[in-house]
Amino acid sequence: MEAPPDNDVLWARSLHYAHGETPALAGVSVGVREGEILAVTGPRGSGKTTLLRCLAGQLAPQSGEVWFNSAPVHTLGPVGRERLRRDRFGWIDTEPQLVPELTGWENAALPLLLRGTPHRAAKTSALEWLDRLDVGDAARKRPSAMLQAQRQRIAIARALTSEPSVLFADEPSAPLHRADRAHVLRTLTTAARSHSITVVLATHDAEVAALADRTVALVDGRRVGGIPLPDKEGRAECSLSV
Repeated sequence: MEAPPDNDVLWARSLHYAHGETPALAGVSVGVREGEILAVTGPRGSGKTTLLRCLAGQLAPQSGEVWFNSAPVHTLGPVGRERLRRDRFGWIDTEPQLVPELTGWENAALPLLLRGTPHRAAKTSALEWLDRLDVGDAARKRPSAMLQAQRQRIAIARALTSEPSVLFADEPSAPLHRADRAHVLRTLTTAARSHSITVVLATHDAEVAALADRTVALVDGRRVGGIPLPDKEGRAECSLSV
């Protein structure tokens, strides 16, 4: 195995993954620099979510390599990948996945509490992020008493509270109305830049992609319109569709 470039915090080579008989990724290579906001674009079913899940260690690619800070992710077992996701990565899903028994601030503070952060410090940090996302009034509500937009904002606060090295966001503004979407995405991108958080954002919305530093487009599980990474002998990989 060859380690990735020093300036790439996240790097993948020739990823392949299929859901049953359906190919989802077919030789995708990508590198993400520290502090960069990268938008992965493409139509529904193009492989965006599968790529994010492989990069985040949620899925083990069937072939190919994934590296984080020059350490291989693709060779880690389930426990190692779980520890990496808990300690270094954040994830925002298309639909908010909140713990129904917990209040808004408890959901937002959950990653910190799982790390062993003192209760008071975790609560303070969670409440600060809820206020930044204009959802402080839901801090003591349980998810069943919230609007969909409030639940999604709390899910975003939960991902930001722990200040991850890399934040993965899979269509994070999809459940939000247009006005809410603009505010939440500005907060997300501003927080990422101010805290040097690397963001990998999946979207099919051109306005959302425009907030990123760079875009990578997928169609039918292949990169299009970009430059592939060189292989170990210095030749360009055939990971682009033509």
